[in-house]
Amino acid sequence: MSSLPAISYRLRPTRPETHLFNVRCTVADPDPAGQRFALPAWIPGSYLIRDFARHIVSIHAEADGQPVQLRKLDKHTWQAVPVAPGAALSVYCEIYAGDQSVRGAHLDCTHAFFNGSSVFLRPLGHERRPCLLDIRRPRGKAYADWRVATALSPADGLPSADGFGVYYAADSDELIDHPCELGTFALASFSACGVPHAVAVSGGHDCDLTRLTADLQRLCEWQIRFFGEPAPMERYLFLVTALGDAYGGLEHRRSTALLCARDDLPYPGMKGTPERYRRFLGLCSHEYFHTWNVKRIKPAAFLPYDLGGENYTTLLWACEGFTSYYDDLCLLRCGLINSDEWLAMLGETMDKVLNFAGRKRQSLAEASFDAWIKFYRPDENAPNAQVSYYSKGALVALALDLTLRAGCDGRVSLDDLLRALWQEYGRKERPLGDDDIRQLAERLSGLDLRRFFATAIDGTADLPWRQLLKKFAVRLRCSVSETLPALGAQWSESGPEVKLSAVYDGGALQRAGLSVGDVLLAVDGLRISPTTLKLRLGRLRAGEKITLHAFCGDELRQFSVRLAAPARDRHQLRRRERANALRKAWLGD
Repeated sequence: MSSLPAISYRLRPTRPETHLFNVRCTVADPDPAGQRFALPAWIPGSYLIRDFARHIVSIHAEADGQPVQLRKLDKHTWQAVPVAPGAALSVYCEIYAGDQSVRGAHLDCTHAFFNGSSVFLRPLGHERRPCLLDIRRPRGKAYADWRVATALSPADGLPSADGFGVYYAADSDELIDHPCELGTFALASFSACGVPHAVAVSGGHDCDLTRLTADLQRLCEWQIRFFGEPAPMERYLFLVTALGDAYGGLEHRRSTALLCARDDLPYPGMKGTPERYRRFLGLCSHEYFHTWNVKRIKPAAFLPYDLGGENYTTLLWACEGFTSYYDDLCLLRCGLINSDEWLAMLGETMDKVLNFAGRKRQSLAEASFDAWIKFYRPDENAPNAQVSYYSKGALVALALDLTLRAGCDGRVSLDDLLRALWQEYGRKERPLGDDDIRQLAERLSGLDLRRFFATAIDGTADLPWRQLLKKFAVRLRCSVSETLPALGAQWSESGPEVKLSAVYDGGALQRAGLSVGDVLLAVDGLRISPTTLKLRLGRLRAGEKITLHAFCGDELRQFSVRLAAPARDRHQLRRRERANALRKAWLGD
């Protein structure tokens, strides 16, 4: 431990029905010129300014039992007036916790969850000091059976029976990298390559924890061995919150916070691996893979994090795209799904990218850089103007994997590149530059990959998918998912109105002049609903014209619409009957 005095924190859920955390931060030797405190503006792993300080309900400071004036400097920074030499300074906050996501903090009478970035002020200038966190139980008999789940280290090395007590973090970055769950969660444990792992499941559920931990053990052991033992963490925790309908995850150095629908979890007596459970395992796999890729293999912009503002990088396509490629591939590699299932999932990823014009407008490098203003804030034009660095990043990872394997007769693959990135950048926590991945891939393979990266990362042209896959005895077929004439739009399927929620570039409705938000009323003089519109289209053919009436705002307008042919928007990947050596090395069959 550092010889410097630790920054001391105390957190208690106060009257959970009010959704308020009471948090104290104490600095033993505050800045003589007036100590400044700041709350992070964002949380690593989710690239959007979230302004967590907006949830502070009240804030005040004390020294030696006397009030100390605080002056607010900006939206998330306060400065205390100088205090007497030798006096410790404490700042007290009431923080509203109503965000039931993996990124913020949530508190009610059933449980408490928080990320440190949402609740812990940083004493500026002391960020590298050790931190002590005292987690207190809510007052009252109703909370007597609550306990704590976190990957933080107990300050004395020995956790209490219920987890409440004092925890240690080496600095403020480590303090905010360990989400905590308080409540009456179900808990199960397993070992992966000798590393203790645990799963805490909150919310109403009937999860078969034996099945879940057995499957997670296979998955975690495969990933640890993929990068090479020993694992980079001494323990790991999956924090799972089960709700009626939810999905999401956020990675941390030795834990992950996950949201899922309760029906995504395995139930007693479940046979096989149903689609919903497979999706949940893919989410677990994705966040666990981040233990190496992004939590330790980091873009230079993240070393260190600047928690007060945007941290720009063009490499999110690698952080999230490589991880999105491997999340389901890991399920295949460790035997939880088969190759046909994985190829079907890959086809669905192609649908998400290749069916929308945004891929022609925004490169992966641009999508990465602009994540702060675009990816997390999609508008009605997003399908026409943006591309996901998750989905397209996964497809580029696939293309790079196939390019390396084919170009080197199977001697080098993306597996080798990821392991080399781990050895050269992750283990050493060396900053990853914008062009380092290409240079390392060229050094490993001996191939000239400049054109590939110019097209796949910095360009917007489609990659030659059929030719790439053909070399691996995999056929790509495009078919129509909907045989009705196409309007080139999406609309609400619930309720009586046909209200446009998306209008695609070049589609029939866009060409006719309709926009998102317009409400379609009638086709050829007959009133329509979401159901009757489909019935009406089923009687028409591509190329025919229809007269469409719609409300545009509060104005009734008439449009002439020429129907288009249904798009070949379903991408199906199938193994050719005869396997070759490249496919066997890639897929195992």
